[in-house]
Formats: sequence, structure tokens, C-alpha cells
Amino acid sequence: MKLALGYVFVFVPDVDEALDFYERAFALPARYCDPDGLFGELETGATVLAFARDDYVVEASGVQHRLNAVPCEPAGISFTLIADNVPAAWERAVNAGAIVIAEPVAKPWGQIVGYLRDLNGVLLEIASTVEY
Repeated sequence: MKLALGYVFVFVPDVDEALDFYERAFALPARYCDPDGLFGELETGATVLAFARDDYVVEASGVQHRLNAVPCEPAGISFTLIADNVPAAWERAVNAGAIVIAEPVAKPWGQIVGYLRDLNGVLLEIASTVEY
């Protein structure tokens, strides 16, 4: 059996707002947006970054989850956006309203990494590629 990571879903109060923010902040265009605003996807390469509206997720799955929100601590997960120009990507994200957590720095293994939170408080990093 072979498995591959296909989607990462972020649960948000407003899918259209999340898609708009990610396009402005990270130049990631929408790939699909449900006409009812229940879910949407971004053009992110092999693994799709997608958003689903909080109430839709609860209704579809029957599982209540902790809401993503700026005043709360971020969930115990993050995702990474790889940039060929970390300073430029960082500046664009911050200018679009991303919340700075830790400025980009060079790590001992050669990667440049900085941490942000999006408009819903989701933790993410902008980083250069790493060679192993």
C-alpha cells in the first residue's frame, strides 16, 4: 500500500476571506472555491492547501474542533511555505497582515526560517529549501 499527503485542510470561519488573504500574502491563487463558501483550495503544488468553513466541518464530521483564532494560542501544528526568496516572501506576507512570530534567521543546517500567523491565527513558516 502506498500513501501520499494530498491535502492539508485549515478550518476557518470564512473561506473566501482565507483564500483572499493567502493570495495577497503569499501569491497563492485559488484553485477552487465552493460557490456556497464551504471549502476552497489554493494552487500549492503536489499537496493542496485547502480551507473548510468551521460549521461545515462540524456538520459533515460530527466532530467539534478548537477554533483557529488570533487571540488564542495556535494549534499544535504548522505548515511551511518554501520560498526561493525568503526576504521578499516575508515582506509580502507581513504587508498583507500576517502576524510576525519570529523573524527569518539562518539555521545551523543551512535553511532560512521565519514564523508567522495568518489572519485566523494559524502558525506557518516561510523557509528556504534545505539540502540533506
